[in-house]
Amino acid sequence: MDRSRIDQAIQRIENALERIDAAAGKLGSPDGPDSDLAHKHTALRSEVSATLKDLDEIIEGLEA
Repeated sequence: MDRSRIDQAIQRIENALERIDAAAGKLGSPDGPDSDLAHKHTALRSEVSATLKDLDEIIEGLEA
């Protein structure tokens, strides 16, 4: 997979995360009835960010 396709895929993932984050902001207060969902969102966002970082490191290693 060439670098431009990888960059496009990463950009699509980041855009999706932004949409998820915007939707989560509409859920209400962190202590409201949707607090469990908000906490799950935060955990998922952290996990995806870490995975993207790992993928970026792997790609950099392949390009070296």
